[in-house]
Amino acid sequence: MSKRNSQAAKTAARERLRIEREREAKRAKTKRQVVVACSIVGVLAAAGGVGYAIVQANKPDGWEAAKNAKLVKPANSSGKDGTTVVVGKDSAKKTLVMYEDPRCPACAQFEQTVGSTVDKDVEDGKYKIQFVGATFIDNNVPGVGSKNALSALGAALNVSPEAFLEYKTALYSTKYHPEETEDKFKDDDYLIEVADSVDGLKGNKKFQTAVKDGTYDKWALVMSKKFDTDGAKYEFQGTPTLMMDHKKVTGSDGKSAPMSVQQYTAAIDKALKG
Repeated sequence: MSKRNSQAAKTAARERLRIEREREAKRAKTKRQVVVACSIVGVLAAAGGVGYAIVQANKPDGWEAAKNAKLVKPANSSGKDGTTVVVGKDSAKKTLVMYEDPRCPACAQFEQTVGSTVDKDVEDGKYKIQFVGATFIDNNVPGVGSKNALSALGAALNVSPEAFLEYKTALYSTKYHPEETEDKFKDDDYLIEVADSVDGLKGNKKFQTAVKDGTYDKWALVMSKKFDTDGAKYEFQGTPTLMMDHKKVTGSDGKSAPMSVQQYTAAIDKALKG
């Protein structure tokens, strides 16, 4: 081989080596850029995930969210917020206002003892009844069953006044009414189970959907505020409380609701004459 050819070969070899080193350097640089970019995306994603989690955690849910929800008024209710729930014959001249909390054991006792008498009086046109629901036991015990059951009562009222009354009776019955400390009404499935004992609600998909979706949750909260407002106005805090012509209807003690049929009949006859 000539000296010139040998020198050319060495030069070509060095050039190939240089090109290969440049390619390797470019590949390494690209790899570093990809790693850095992925790291940045990962950090941003993590930060975004944390931010999203924080936002979600701070979002009101359940009954807190219901406070800001759109008010849906049940059919068969009246008044600005749908909190006037009156059942009975139009010919009845007077209205008995009944304040009850779904979890209240005294309300359950009243309904179990006197409820059938009230129903017969209303059917006979002796008077109408106006129902006002309370939820203070949820704050005292605590829990959410009073609010949840009141919302379900709204769903029953939306079906019919008759379904509402029958469902209220079922909720207070010895079979279904839980101990005050047992927040059983918080469970939608349990409320639907109770409703299946009522002809107008049994297997009623519209009612069941309203219960599960909390359609009347806001209504339950607004109704509860009516109890608070009336309680402050007429100086009562507990349930059951009965009123007619803006006066309390009480038993023999002159303070509490009459808890026997005999006391109730005497008290209501006196109120009707007043």
